[in-house]
Amino acid sequence: MSSVESQQEQSSQSDPSPSPNSCSSFELVDMDAGSLYEPVSPHWFYCKIIDSKETWIPFNSQDSQQLEEAYSSGKDYNRIVPTDGGRYDVHLGERMRYAVYWDELASEVRRCTWFYKGDKDNKYIPYSESFSQVLEETYMLAVTLDEWKKKLESPNREIIILHNPKLMVHYQPVAGSDEWGSAPAEQGRPRTVKRGVENISVDIHCGEPLQIDHLVFVVHGIGPACDLRFRSIVQCVNDFRSVSLNLLQTHFKKAQENQQIGRVEFLPVNWHSPLHSTGVDVDLQRITLPSINRLRHFTNDTILDVFFYNSPTYCQTIVDTVASEMNRIYILFLQRNPNFKGSVSIAGHSLGSLILFDILTNQKDSLGDTDSEKDLPSIFIDQGDTPTLEEDLKKLQLSEFFGIFEKEKIDKEALTLCTDKDLQEMGIPLGPRKKILNYFRTRKNSMGVNRPTPQSPAGANMSNIPKESEFYSSTNGLDVGIGQVPVKYPRLIYKPEIFFAFGSPIGMFLTVRGLKRIDPNYRFPTCKGFFNIYHPFDPVAYRIEPMVVPGMEFEPMLIPHHKGRKRMHLELREGLTRMSMDLKNNLLGSLRMAWKSFTRAPYPALQVSETAEETEAEPESNSEKPSDINTEENPVPVKEEAPPIHVGMLNGGQRIDYVLQEKPIESFNEYLFALQSHLCYWESEDTVLLVLKEIYQTQGVFLDQPLQ
Repeated sequence: MSSVESQQEQSSQSDPSPSPNSCSSFELVDMDAGSLYEPVSPHWFYCKIIDSKETWIPFNSQDSQQLEEAYSSGKDYNRIVPTDGGRYDVHLGERMRYAVYWDELASEVRRCTWFYKGDKDNKYIPYSESFSQVLEETYMLAVTLDEWKKKLESPNREIIILHNPKLMVHYQPVAGSDEWGSAPAEQGRPRTVKRGVENISVDIHCGEPLQIDHLVFVVHGIGPACDLRFRSIVQCVNDFRSVSLNLLQTHFKKAQENQQIGRVEFLPVNWHSPLHSTGVDVDLQRITLPSINRLRHFTNDTILDVFFYNSPTYCQTIVDTVASEMNRIYILFLQRNPNFKGSVSIAGHSLGSLILFDILTNQKDSLGDTDSEKDLPSIFIDQGDTPTLEEDLKKLQLSEFFGIFEKEKIDKEALTLCTDKDLQEMGIPLGPRKKILNYFRTRKNSMGVNRPTPQSPAGANMSNIPKESEFYSSTNGLDVGIGQVPVKYPRLIYKPEIFFAFGSPIGMFLTVRGLKRIDPNYRFPTCKGFFNIYHPFDPVAYRIEPMVVPGMEFEPMLIPHHKGRKRMHLELREGLTRMSMDLKNNLLGSLRMAWKSFTRAPYPALQVSETAEETEAEPESNSEKPSDINTEENPVPVKEEAPPIHVGMLNGGQRIDYVLQEKPIESFNEYLFALQSHLCYWESEDTVLLVLKEIYQTQGVFLDQPLQ
């Protein structure tokens, strides 16, 4: 028996339970001591897998309050509560959190009041709701009766001891047991136990503004990972959104205080997963060499995406996926935000920017124009035999499920109308369900068969959504699209306001396609603005402006630092250059003036290069300063104000190319930071601030202070 247990038994023997006659005295003690007890304030958390490990993340204060109100109401326990700005739904009855706009594993949700510190990362982990309630009841009795040394055993045989309000510990169970089959009560290093979220170190945000002013779709580049930490497009866009919320509070503070603006919503668009779920990975695996397996797998999963985009078959799949995803998310967004009156913009990183560029160049001037199949080139029309359902399933290596579809009398047309729930009820597992649905929906869009007309959400203005016959656009009539892969480009059901390209190879692809020059009068049919944003060391990025005005050499626009100044090393570099020129001018001027004052003759070192007119010195007054005289052999011309540069109408007459300022450490070795510079845009405050500035400028909202 441990010392703690013996102390508990002694205390229980010395303080027997009160008799019924002492009820009043017990009530008096309970009332006096009970005044010290206050119920714990709960906070809601959700569990997410980060680096193959469960991590509990708190909801922001606004979402946690909404969840607690829904939980406390008791009217509808199965209520669905939107959280994270409407990007996730929490099903209270299931205690699960589901993504709204993209596919993601559901996360467990928990109403948390008690926590214990983990072993490795020292982060606090919440107890289950049922055991937290037991802990809270035990704590209440301990405070009320002023009796501590309370010991509890969790469902997994872990021991928790409440020594006093400030000392509560958690012991893990031992790995084995002794020869009698009983294990000690506690072993190893105890872990700290905390009550209430206010007593643990965790960052809880206030929440996001409810008003959404603008919607931006973000399309990723090659591969499933978007940065050096191998994070998905969803995680990277989350960082981009978080940076934008912080910058709105610091650089648009006046507009937020006056309730002129709310926030910009950024939503990711994933095309890599649908592309690689078409069965192409199986075909590649059969021909891939077994040597250097990891490198070949990386190549198949990332670099080959560029070759897929140059293939008519898979290029059709990619553009269909991107356009259909943006259209689907847009309709769903309007359904969930019926009061949204803002505009829509699009952004693409790396190859994703090229995909968006090709889609934009093949839109129609008016959403009301229609297409007919006879207007399309013959290459756009399916002329081959349509494969059967059994052949399609065999291509996906899912032939074992053909018998289920045959039994249910489901053909390819019926399968395109099936939902995930329908396939689940047939007994098809999750993985095959996702592959089947994605494959046949992609085939449906690419072949133009049985395309459903977008349904108008209740309360939303859907007057600009085209009809079924307007959903695809041909590629003819666009000189800027020369050399493009001959595919059938889908229509977007909205007109984007601005197109932002991050680290974009658009210029290189246009040049390789044979396009030497972009007509200065050319503009996107449905998009007004275009900004080509890149890091100076990005190996994938190329400029656009030299293709519009090839006969002129000029620098791109330097993106201002988000703190309103140039980076220190750039200022120092420019300062040293100016100082060296000033020293040179002043030194030569002083020497020449001193020589003339003594000899009244030209300076011999300059006599050879000077003309007769230059040697005739004008009378100089004693008040003339050496710095006022131009004394250089080859005088440096005075830098005049450069005339404005016109780069065509692709960005409405504004500049197109915008370059970031490299960090001081990056300037030491350009090659070392080349790969990192291609993936830096997601957390770049300068990039995000430029996007926000251009978006809100179209609405007449400007920065609190202009950046220099």
